[in-house]
Amino acid sequence: MHRDVSSRIALTVTEPADLAFAIAVSSHHAPASESLTATLDGAPVEVVELRDAHGTRVHRMRPGVGEFVVEYSAAIAGTGQEATADDIERLVYTRPSRYAESDALAPTASAEFVGIDDPSQLLTAVSSWVGTRLAYVPGSSLPTDGAARTLLARRGVCRDYAHLCVALLRGLNVPARLVSVYAPGLHPMDFHAVAEAWVDGGWHVVDATTLAPRSTLVRIATGRDAADTAFLTISAGRADLVDMTVSATADVLPGDDLDHLVRLR
Repeated sequence: MHRDVSSRIALTVTEPADLAFAIAVSSHHAPASESLTATLDGAPVEVVELRDAHGTRVHRMRPGVGEFVVEYSAAIAGTGQEATADDIERLVYTRPSRYAESDALAPTASAEFVGIDDPSQLLTAVSSWVGTRLAYVPGSSLPTDGAARTLLARRGVCRDYAHLCVALLRGLNVPARLVSVYAPGLHPMDFHAVAEAWVDGGWHVVDATTLAPRSTLVRIATGRDAADTAFLTISAGRADLVDMTVSATADVLPGDDLDHLVRLR
């Protein structure tokens, strides 16, 4: 499978800023070609790449005041490496986190999914349960909303669906985490968020939105929840988002049997 992904983010910087972008594909992929540029009023800005233990590539920039633009593109031929996890990682991903309050939702998870022991059936059950209880409504949630509030509101966007899946799975002692991805087939096109659960010796995708084929997804950032995977973090100064364009295409968009386990590759 061949996939082409790109993004363009334009900001107005009104105070010299310290910015970190998570928009490049993970180091699990080996792009056939790749480009990342940053400009302030048309002049190049220095870019420093940082990597975390999960292969997330963060690009840090410190622009002054002006019109700031970051552009990224990559062509990915074939599949990438499968993600692994050691004992401590699997332990960390069973704990509650900022946006996935698994301790609060554990009673709900235990009541709703009692008796489901097969890992594949459990992931399908959680995905279907979340997908049928939430309405996908753009703009319906706040950046500070967690899984518990999403369940009460009964609506949200992809990150809200993913947080609720993560919280319920952790409430069942299944290691789960959030992944930001490029998603060929997604409409309307944007950055996308899915859950990933550790079952049968590997990380498998859980996407209750069913908005894009899981086998086409391209990993960007991986973490406990959206706090670890935001496409932009402003550590200092001030920058306002002016425009953002995301594109992701694949040479084939396969069907997606939700009863089958799928890994990000």
